[in-house]
Amino acid sequence: MYRFLLTPRWWGINVFVLLAIPFCIFMGSWQLSRFEARVDEHRDAKAEATAGKTEAPRPLADLLPVDKATSGRQATATGHYDRQLLVPDRELDGRRGYYVLTLLRVDGGKALPVVRGWLPGAADPAEAPAPPAGEVTVTGALQASETPGDNGVSAKGGLPAGQTAAISSASLVNLVPYDVYPAWITLNKGDAGMTAVPASAPADTGLDLKAFQNLGYTGEWFVFAGFVVFMWFRLLRREVEFLKDARLGLVPDAEAAGEPDYDSASSPVR
Repeated sequence: MYRFLLTPRWWGINVFVLLAIPFCIFMGSWQLSRFEARVDEHRDAKAEATAGKTEAPRPLADLLPVDKATSGRQATATGHYDRQLLVPDRELDGRRGYYVLTLLRVDGGKALPVVRGWLPGAADPAEAPAPPAGEVTVTGALQASETPGDNGVSAKGGLPAGQTAAISSASLVNLVPYDVYPAWITLNKGDAGMTAVPASAPADTGLDLKAFQNLGYTGEWFVFAGFVVFMWFRLLRREVEFLKDARLGLVPDAEAAGEPDYDSASSPVR
């Protein structure tokens, strides 16, 4: 038995090791559970998106407010198209272009933003098809209001009149004189020959950078646990070698070297 393990210095080292290893294992397991949860969310979101494309459309009021469960679901609304805006710098199939966004006045005048389609190139009001006149019924995937950073949404300002950087009620309410729903619809089929805009996944779901960060942290915590064990054995070996050298007279006196004075009772048992 190594009697020096009972000295105060080694008591401190041993207690630290006994606490550090379970803590590292716990933190690594917790980070792994977070990664697994995000994988499950990604799988559920894909299943819900598939189901949302095939299920019967539901009235807009039945799906509000938009959350992870209702985002991407098929919604329908009836009203009259009003003001039209362009959303520049939107990418589709690797090409840059813009959305054609038209506000649909429903429910006594409240407006629902409707993305009628996508066009390539720079945003040009002359190229954007005018919305149909009269009462229309729209059907498409329901989406939550965007915020800067979501799906590449830019926060830049200073856009020309008739354009908006984000499809957001907070932004649109400054451009139109009526209330706007905190949601929008992208039509299943592009209007007037435009390309339909596919629904995006809800925020904070799927295998994003955060998910892989959780996986990376998992590995780091388990490496820390292994490092603690490695250092403990290295210190133990160094201590044993020092004692052997001291007994053979190969090092200065222990007290002179600032090391504990190990007598025969505290030296390793042969």
